[in-house]
Formats: sequence, structure tokens, C-alpha cells
Amino acid sequence: MKKNCRFVYQDNQFWGECLPCTLAVFNTIVSSAVVGWKITTRQAVEYAVAHGLSLDKWTMNSDFQRFCLKREAMPQGGETFRRLTIGEKLLQWVNSLKMSLPCFLFAASEFDLVPKTDKWGNPILDENGQQVMRRRRQLKGIHLSGLFMFDADRLTVDPYEIFQRTQVPGFPWQLRLAHKTSSGHGLRLVCELRPELGNIADNQICLARDLNLMGVLGSTGKPVVDDSCIDASRISYAPRREDIYFIDEANLF
Repeated sequence: MKKNCRFVYQDNQFWGECLPCTLAVFNTIVSSAVVGWKITTRQAVEYAVAHGLSLDKWTMNSDFQRFCLKREAMPQGGETFRRLTIGEKLLQWVNSLKMSLPCFLFAASEFDLVPKTDKWGNPILDENGQQVMRRRRQLKGIHLSGLFMFDADRLTVDPYEIFQRTQVPGFPWQLRLAHKTSSGHGLRLVCELRPELGNIADNQICLARDLNLMGVLGSTGKPVVDDSCIDASRISYAPRREDIYFIDEANLF
């Protein structure tokens, strides 16, 4: 891996290999028309379902229709899916669109090579009879980048307003990336880890406190942050270019 690649990406979280993310790769992903369509469609469908608007525009979508046919044909869950309302089916569809977005792994600079196997667990060999190796997302094989991700979703205020709190003089965090999440209601920040504060979870709590996001959603004083992000191998779904508030290219790549 090139030393100037601080983190890795996957084209698809379910089967993609973890590869070095250069600035060129990052720009290609966030500017992709497919990424833009998936995020725009998700937000539009969720808004329409929540506000009782017409859903005809999306029920005629060929991708949605293929999704329904595939779900209805499943041996387990097919009958349950058929009983859902059109709105519920659409929500499942756009969630699958979100989960198929390319993703970044900011806390990982590299993953160890592991053997590639077929669906039965047998090793896959190349044309020379050598074991095929690839870099897969496994916590035990992670190489840390020194970055960590903070993800606050379902915010009751504009995510941009929270981002602006990072821009005040004396803000004690080195911010490398900030963008609105694909839901349209969340904020994702990528910062340099501060080892003196502890691990990723400790850093997230301290950052939430500095952003005045402790218990904002009526919790028992817990930070408004996705708890699963304490996992260093946690993925971050790609944003659209227009959803990026800030990027420090010099220190992120």
C-alpha cells in the first residue's frame, strides 16, 4: 500500500476488497451519478412515505420491481414481504440502496491479506495453482490509520449547524472530513484520534461533549453517536459531493 493512502475503501461492503483510497478514487466515488441517484432516491422515498405523498413515481421503477420479485421469491420471508404495504416495500428497497453504496473505512490504513475461498470454504487457486489472497474487512487484521469516525444521525437540528461548531476558534479537534449522511438528517465527522483521551469510544464521547451533543435526543445523558462506530473496522457509506461540508485533502490523503 502506498504510504500516502491513509485509509481504505470498498466498492461494496459485502464482497468488495479493501483497497487504498487515493484522492482520485475518493473524488470518483463521491461524484458518481449512481451514488447521487441512490442517495437522492432514498431521501425522496423516505420523505414521501413519511408525509403520505404519492408513491407512483417509484413503484414503476424497474429496479424497485426487480427488488420486489427477488424478495417475494425468497423461501424465508417471501410471504411476509408480500404482505407489506407499498410504502414499507419502498422503504426496504431504499435501505438496500443505501447498503449497496461504496464505503470508506477511515480508521483502517490497511488489512492483512487472507485466503480467498469459494462458498463452500475451499481455497481458490489462480491459474498457476497459487492461493488467491485478498484484503478483507476483519478486525483482527486491521492496521490503524490514526483517524476515527463520528456519526450522529436522526438529528433534530440541521447537520450543518452542528458542523459549524467545529469551525469556532480553539476547537480542540483536528477535523479531516465532514459531511451530511445519506439520510439527510445526520452528520459524519472524521478526525485525528487523540490517544491521550483513550480509545475510539472515549474519543467519540469527548467529541460529542465538545459539540454539545450529550443527550440531545432525550436520552439519559449519553452522547448522540452511533455506538457501532467504536469498531475500528466500521464502514462509512459514501456521500454525494454536494453533501460534503469540509475536507482537508492535504492530511486525509
